[in-house]
Amino acid sequence: MAPDFRATDRAFSAGLDRRPSLIGLDRDGIARALLDAGERSDKVKMRASQLFHWIYHRGARSFDEMTSISKAWRADLDDRFVIGRPEVTNYQESSDGTRKWLMRFGDGHEAETVHIPEEDRGALCVSSQVGCTLTCAFCHTGTQKLVRNLTAGEIIAQLMVARDTIGEWPTPKDGNRYISNIVMMGMGEPLLNYENVARALKIAMDGDGIAISKRRITLSTSGVVPMIERCGRELEVNLAISLHAVNDELRDVLVPINRKHPLRELMDACRTYPAANNARRITWEYVMLDGINDSPAEARELVRLIRGIPSKVNLIPFNPWPGAPYACSKPEAIRKFAEIVNDAGYSSPVRTPRGQDIMAACGQLKTASERERRQKTGVAG
Repeated sequence: MAPDFRATDRAFSAGLDRRPSLIGLDRDGIARALLDAGERSDKVKMRASQLFHWIYHRGARSFDEMTSISKAWRADLDDRFVIGRPEVTNYQESSDGTRKWLMRFGDGHEAETVHIPEEDRGALCVSSQVGCTLTCAFCHTGTQKLVRNLTAGEIIAQLMVARDTIGEWPTPKDGNRYISNIVMMGMGEPLLNYENVARALKIAMDGDGIAISKRRITLSTSGVVPMIERCGRELEVNLAISLHAVNDELRDVLVPINRKHPLRELMDACRTYPAANNARRITWEYVMLDGINDSPAEARELVRLIRGIPSKVNLIPFNPWPGAPYACSKPEAIRKFAEIVNDAGYSSPVRTPRGQDIMAACGQLKTASERERRQKTGVAG
């Protein structure tokens, strides 16, 4: 069956519908919106809980679907609010089952979301910004300038659109889900949009709604050191670090935020990350670049760097993109690197590239919409 991408979402995403959206609001936010719309204060708490359940547990896409509330109130809600999704302007499925959505938001800007399936589960890779500010040298997304942060509603809506497509409403009770994990590894740097990311993830974790456990959510950062402790304390999600180099000289080139927060500061923040323990290890993401960062000496230095931190190392074969300045490490170099890290007692799986035929693999996400917008408006960039 073809995915249900509705015409009503196109009107919402085009900015033609001026009614405020309830997507992205928690119960308190929904209650405030109802009060502002003239709802009686003695009914607000109950009605906010009803709406939260219908929106995030049952996945309602219109107020008419909310059959447990009166027709009169449904009509009133429809006059005042929307619960529309972003418009899906491009949807692709890879030969390996990976799915990629390009979603357009109310101001016309777009971001990408990817679902990576396994046999009985799957991870949804969610974007936090349109574009990215960090310009990591090996990352295709980093070649697109930052346009803006995504709102909490635009972040959580990516998960909701994916569940619409896959057909995972209402929230499964037995935990057997095709979207079982969230990884904040899409377009953008999540810790540079922390407030919106945190609001969205708290909605995703709510047991009466989407109900994805904090243990199944991973936030990836390139090293925004001042926000790491707060993230662990407030969200308690798993932490992944885009490391990619074991000395400041190389990391300054590959991951430019290192010039502001060098390795010593980053490692100190990870050693004290509140949510890390032996059962919930910090993941170190390390893209393998031929002749750049893949020597045995660098593998040994990586082991030295992470010593004393509950850790797992994900080795990521570089995924090429048009004009990329690097090549993927040779299989034998990756094997030797992994062997050194494994022999030191750290799990070091080599990530199998997924979705390469639809440019959905790690580091490949980049929408062409911003270039097209500039061409249409005559703005240079």
